Amino acid sequence: MGKINNVLLRSVDERKEELLQILTDLIRFQTVSPPSRNTAEAQQYIEQFLKREKFATDSWEVYPNDPNVVGIKKGTGGKDYKSLIINGHIDVAEVGDDSEWTVPVFNVEVREGFAYGRGTADMKGAMAAALFAIKLLNEYEVELKGDLQFQSVIGEEVGEAGTLSCIEKGYDADFALVMDVSNSEIHGQGGVITGWITVKSQEVFHDAMRLNMIHAGGGVHGASAIEKMMIVIAALQELERYWAVTKQYPGFPAGTNTINPAVIKGGRHAAFVADECRLWITVHYYPNETYESVIAEIEEHLYHTAMADPWLKENPPKFKWGGKSMIVDRGEIFPALELDVEHEAVQELKKAHEQIWKTAPNVGMSKTVTDGGWFGQAGIPAAIYGPGTVEEAHSVNEKINLDELGKFTKTLLVFIEKWCNTKKK
Repeated sequence: MGKINNVLLRSVDERKEELLQILTDLIRFQTVSPPSRNTAEAQQYIEQFLKREKFATDSWEVYPNDPNVVGIKKGTGGKDYKSLIINGHIDVAEVGDDSEWTVPVFNVEVREGFAYGRGTADMKGAMAAALFAIKLLNEYEVELKGDLQFQSVIGEEVGEAGTLSCIEKGYDADFALVMDVSNSEIHGQGGVITGWITVKSQEVFHDAMRLNMIHAGGGVHGASAIEKMMIVIAALQELERYWAVTKQYPGFPAGTNTINPAVIKGGRHAAFVADECRLWITVHYYPNETYESVIAEIEEHLYHTAMADPWLKENPPKFKWGGKSMIVDRGEIFPALELDVEHEAVQELKKAHEQIWKTAPNVGMSKTVTDGGWFGQAGIPAAIYGPGTVEEAHSVNEKINLDELGKFTKTLLVFIEKWCNTKKK
């Protein structure tokens, strides 16, 4: 047929039970992260689904029993037309004690226009919508002249960057749409990096030696690593306040760029002066910054702090930043994503949203972080656009509005057809 028409769009409403069934199928796979290592069956379901809809597929284990799946439907116009990545993660947030849930955790239940279950908002609702859209595009024989790529990735909930693995394998496109939770608004995002700061004494002292450390003339040049870490924490708070008044970015409240002292570990036991203390921090930064530049600022600030303290000067803090997994190496990186509002794909996405919703979409910045930053870092223009709210993500009795999910499906149909039939300039 060549163009998305009202018959196809009406079919989303007429066949909404099919969309709900795909969502139900996905929710039943208990892909909770952590503990992770549990997505293979869900990914096999998605891979088989894509194959039925005439996609060539690829899958590989990022971690044992946690494979990525990529499906590609080659366009009829070859490299002359725009290509598109549709990206989403198959893992869902941990549940923990489910005694407060009043609906089944892993079996969709519909109440008053909402579908309930872990992952409905974050983000199996969007995954189901994209798969349903793909099915309709194939069934109605909608021609796509540019390549359409669907990525189902693992590990987003624990910073395991399945999306980065796709990029490292060479998967790219002219634009990437990350379907993570955005309340059907078009978002960029700030970045996040975690880091461990360690203060460690070169010597170990019995608790009885503290008397000789804390008084003038005691004769022992020593200190508690825990107490010295308090100086480091105070310095981080000072830097955080400085950032709040010297940095800003449109779409973010002042002071969004925070340094959170999340976890602290120190000392051996009560008979020792603490010879080591480790602090785990989470740093949020703005889209016009990189985690490398933010790391450099923190380390420089703490270097000057250490130089002003006689003991820290000789026992300066040491750093370990980021990591590819909160589970494996206790660290993560989510690069920031600057949103180019004037980019041709963003403009087409806005038009598609307005066509379906009859109102212009809100454009702004995400309250949280997603895999979208990996595309930006790789030079692939991207935007975050997905159904559901951040308030529902990770919540007890997680739910998604089915009317919004249907409109999101229609918006995808319009946007995919338009973008993948756009000739490159």
